[in-house]
Amino acid sequence: MCDTVPVKTALIIRHVPHEGVAGYREPIEDAGYAITRIDVSDPAFSTLDLCAPDLLIMMGGPMGVYEQDRHPWIGCQLRRLRRRLEADRPTLGVCLGAQMIASALGAEVFSGPTKEVGFHPVTVHENAADTPLRHVRDVPVLHWHGDTFTRPEGVEMLASTPLYEHQAFRRGDTLLALQFHAEMGEDPRFDEWVAQWPQDVIAAGKCPDALRRTHGEIGHKAVSAGRALISDWLNRLP
Repeated sequence: MCDTVPVKTALIIRHVPHEGVAGYREPIEDAGYAITRIDVSDPAFSTLDLCAPDLLIMMGGPMGVYEQDRHPWIGCQLRRLRRRLEADRPTLGVCLGAQMIASALGAEVFSGPTKEVGFHPVTVHENAADTPLRHVRDVPVLHWHGDTFTRPEGVEMLASTPLYEHQAFRRGDTLLALQFHAEMGEDPRFDEWVAQWPQDVIAAGKCPDALRRTHGEIGHKAVSAGRALISDWLNRLP
């Protein structure tokens, strides 16, 4: 009888339908994970044990962590996320997902002074030269946010931009939080982002049509770097 290899499980939490795992799906599946997905609007979401999956991925969304009165699921998600982080289970957060991690670790999440929207590189800190963040050094990646957070206790900050100091952090090898969207650049849902939030693009001093052109010209390079980042991080998980 052949021994069966246990299948590793990955759960994607999607806060809005047009912000999925996008370009990160490929390295997650290549690392041997069977992916499932749930929307926070699903009635089953409130009953899920977020400690159960081998890997938890929380994606972005237009809401703020501080808007729990408008979105009661945020508080529910944070409570279960804290238990997962206390157990040191592998967790990835992107944009809102990163802010959720910061909040669960005791940081304050708040509206920043300006919108950061468009493709530009992050400054990878010297201490992050040998971390997975090295793959996005000097690569223009997509930014789309207006919220930020104070530094969570017990984490290592990895990257920044001139507009926002806190762009990425980790805690050991099991926790990674990314404010930017290196998963986006090839996904047709990008057009939905521009259509949904043109005011964000304009507030950042950009032109929606020019942003679409930039996406078409360099988006694939951003996603390639993002996939390398995620693949490297997954390979380091204990």
